[in-house]
Amino acid sequence: MNEYRLFLDLDIVFDSENDFLYRQKGQLKLDNTVIEEFLPVLVSIAFPDFPDTLDLGMKSCFGAIYFTSTAGIISTSPKARIRTKDHDFTISRQMYLKASFDPRYAQGVDQLEVNLAYLCAECKTNLDKTMFQEACATAHDVKTVVPGAKYLIICEWLDMIPVSTAGTDVDEVLILRKARRLGAQTRSLFASYAGRVAGRELYARYLNDNPFAVDVFERFLTHVRLLLEDRSPDERDVLERGWF
Repeated sequence: MNEYRLFLDLDIVFDSENDFLYRQKGQLKLDNTVIEEFLPVLVSIAFPDFPDTLDLGMKSCFGAIYFTSTAGIISTSPKARIRTKDHDFTISRQMYLKASFDPRYAQGVDQLEVNLAYLCAECKTNLDKTMFQEACATAHDVKTVVPGAKYLIICEWLDMIPVSTAGTDVDEVLILRKARRLGAQTRSLFASYAGRVAGRELYARYLNDNPFAVDVFERFLTHVRLLLEDRSPDERDVLERGWF
């Protein structure tokens, strides 16, 4: 992972004589999709017995259900609609819903198919305050639908003053490189090819000095493991432990 990202960030993007790649890498999603693609592979390797009933990876998951029928217009069905939210990484399960005015579902049936998220992760290259606040709002929506779900923010570089997640619905923020983003003054020098040539040694050293941290990925896998082990409490186990 570290080798691949060093190749992508340094050899492909930073060393490009054309400024387009460096300036537009965020819009082109050259680097920020790597983590999204890596996490399902990591989970599959770490948990070879991962349940085949669950889906891994980027998914559009259930956010809310609403009905567009009205009392003044005769409708054969409630006209159920679902609002969904795209998530960078999920552990989810496909769900099927039916809605009808007929208790036997013999006519006027709206059939809906959507994924229900049990763990969501927002993946960011650089996490700033605005992104954090947006993720907090999304986490609240996720846990309104599934109170037992987990919501993580996973970033490479921190670009904000750390704040407590205790007052939010975010379970944890994971900083994969355990480092802050390079300062704006330094980054501005890299906007031109000449500036990148002059600053290549500095940038290469910064990447090498702050690789992806294994223990942070292990902490992510701990969240996954606890989620998979979460089951309804058994009376005998509860009495042996003394709590539930």
